[in-house]
This record gives sequence, C-alpha cells and structure tokens, in this order.
Amino acid sequence: MSIRVFLLFVGLSFLTSCGLENSDPRVRTEFMPVESVEIPEYFIQGDTYEILLSYVKPSSCYVFNNILFDIEGHQRTVSILNTVYVDDNCEPQNELTTVGFDLTVSGNDVYLFKFYQGKDEYGVDQYHLVEVPVVNSRETNAIENR
Repeated sequence: MSIRVFLLFVGLSFLTSCGLENSDPRVRTEFMPVESVEIPEYFIQGDTYEILLSYVKPSSCYVFNNILFDIEGHQRTVSILNTVYVDDNCEPQNELTTVGFDLTVSGNDVYLFKFYQGKDEYGVDQYHLVEVPVVNSRETNAIENR
C-alpha cells in the first residue's frame, strides 16, 4: 500500500511541477564587436586610467552585461558581453554605446590590448591590437616637451 501512495505522490509531483508555459524571459549572451577605443598613448607606472569602448547596440533587447578580460602577463584580450532578451517587441536602435573600465598600471612592460571585433567570413575571431608603453613620471616630461 505504501508503495502505491509513494508512486501516486511522485506522479502527481511531476504533473504539477512541469507546466508547458514558462514565464521566464528567454535570454542569451552575445559578444559585441568593439567599434572604437579611447586609450592613452602611454601609461605612467602606478596610475589608474579609464579606458572607454564603443559598440553598436542593434536593438532595445540588447543590454550591457560585462566587459570580459583574458589576462596573460601584460596582454589583455578585451570583449564586451551583452545580454540579449529574445522577444518580438524589440525596437531597432543601432546606437553607439560607450562602456568603460579602470586599469591600474603595474610594472614597466608594454601593455598589449586585443579588442574583440567579431568574426571574419571563416568564423575566426578578429581583434584590434593596441600597444601602450609604460613610462615613469620623469619620462613623461620628455614626451610632453617633444
């Protein structure tokens, strides 16, 4: 008798817990190609800099999520991640959106930035490369007086 009650309970649990309609919004994430970058032409060791990235937001369903970094020594691979709400009520926008991050410079090596710019026709990731040298505060006077 107890096995029948247990099986009935399990069966009713499955029937009531699984509905066909899901009220949660359907979302996915998408890496956005970087259109432009605002970055200094040199860094001063120990200082903090705001680096600005611009990308095209295709519709109202695209929402900035995060800036992702792959850090290897002084090389930074930088990508913009958006959350995309899959919805029929999206309005086209194609507006340039700017986001940024702060970087505190350590060491005195040249920083190499690889900004994600999408994929080519073969599906290979493409990057905009920017090298930024690190100088000490005495060297900045020589650079600025050129």
